[in-house]
Amino acid sequence: MSGIALTGARIFTGEYFLDGHAVLLDGLKINGIVEAGAVPSRYDVETLSGGLLAPGYIDVQVNGGGGVLLNDQPNADGVRAIAKAHRAHGTTGMLPTVITDTSDVIADAIEAVRKVRNLPGSGVLGIHVEGPFLDPARKGAHDAKLIRPLTDLDIKFFGRHDSGRLMLTVAPNKVTPAQIRDLAAYGIRVSLGHSDATHKEVQAALAAGATAFTHLYNAMSQFTGREPGMVGAALSDRDSFIGVIADGHHVHDMAMNFAFQVADLNRFMLISDAMPPAAGGPDVFHLQGRRVVRKDGKLVLDDGTLAGSNLTMDEAVRYCVNTLNVPLAAALRMASLNPAKFLGLDQKLGRIASGALASLVHLDADLHVQKTWVDGQ
Repeated sequence: MSGIALTGARIFTGEYFLDGHAVLLDGLKINGIVEAGAVPSRYDVETLSGGLLAPGYIDVQVNGGGGVLLNDQPNADGVRAIAKAHRAHGTTGMLPTVITDTSDVIADAIEAVRKVRNLPGSGVLGIHVEGPFLDPARKGAHDAKLIRPLTDLDIKFFGRHDSGRLMLTVAPNKVTPAQIRDLAAYGIRVSLGHSDATHKEVQAALAAGATAFTHLYNAMSQFTGREPGMVGAALSDRDSFIGVIADGHHVHDMAMNFAFQVADLNRFMLISDAMPPAAGGPDVFHLQGRRVVRKDGKLVLDDGTLAGSNLTMDEAVRYCVNTLNVPLAAALRMASLNPAKFLGLDQKLGRIASGALASLVHLDADLHVQKTWVDGQ
């Protein structure tokens, strides 16, 4: 059985760049990297048109795309449609995200992801449940009527899920450290967000097992001289991961660059926080009965509140490189290897190496997506 050798492009392995080499694909996996002139005869050579071959992007916060919102279509067709829309923009692995809603909607979304995630080439790695265990004071576009406390029954429900990696965003001032420990014991990735928590409350949540922050600066207590808040806790911690929406609307460029200067770049994960208008969707949609409009490049409710984004991961990478002057290697890691590490999947994803899954993106010289592979497809 022959494999495929991809050559003709510069290679970014997830750690460093290589020129004049080929990536060997054998079915689902990568079989290694060899010099372009030393491809074994059993491989069919596919010559790419220059550009860059990199690990596929991994987005851990995708509410929707291509006109579909997971909360409105929490079924297998909805999950597949979102994944397909974002794959065209380099996302080869994702956590479809269900935001604050009823228990039935959340349960349906988890079941939909369970059905899709093992399908060949789906690119679905699990699910992100953002809420409803949040702080109404920092609700953002979440419906305050649906925000509620976390219970032991909820913890047991999430603990017995079979939907791949599960990321759960909670407010650290509305859940207890003991609850976070219980969630983490089930292997759930607990992320902190949508909260007016104090620095001390956030530190307690991190000590209990939280490992990430949901969209830095947005919907969280800010850094001040006397109270560092969630922003200060996120930037000063050394181990947790930090999701950022790099679209020029959610965070001021100076604030983003400040974060990149203060914290290790290997802790940051680019996220889209995408809604239905992203990846080819319409300019207007409804979020739980409220109209959201794409205006001046951002998505807003009628009162001006930001409601997710119309960002895609390839746009986020380009924004980091071209506007924020982030080194290309660091921006690519923020889009692939860093989220893979957060999910505990970095032996299989986020890198081009022997034994890793063949989930790749081919970019042109301007970092626009030319082609993607998911599990070799």
